[in-house]
Amino acid sequence: SPLWTQKQNKCFERALAIFDKDTPDRWEKVASMVPGKTTEEVKHHYDVLVEDLKCIESGQVPFPNYKNTEGSKGNGKTTIINDDDHRRLRYLKL
Repeated sequence: SPLWTQKQNKCFERALAIFDKDTPDRWEKVASMVPGKTTEEVKHHYDVLVEDLKCIESGQVPFPNYKNTEGSKGNGKTTIINDDDHRRLRYLKL
């Protein structure tokens, strides 16, 4: 599924913190920690994240100003990334 829930993104973030780039079978291990996602989906999600960060850091895209709205919290269908989440993503060991 191309949509990622907030829970799946949190699991993905935790898995990346545990399994760095030198971990054997990294993507299989990451996928095992993200409910409902395959190895291919987590690898693709990672690749998109890396490209987004490269574009932001190179100035090609303005730093996004995500809003964490009450109406979107906890619905399990939409991911809203707040400033704290974005700061954590920038410093993951990618």
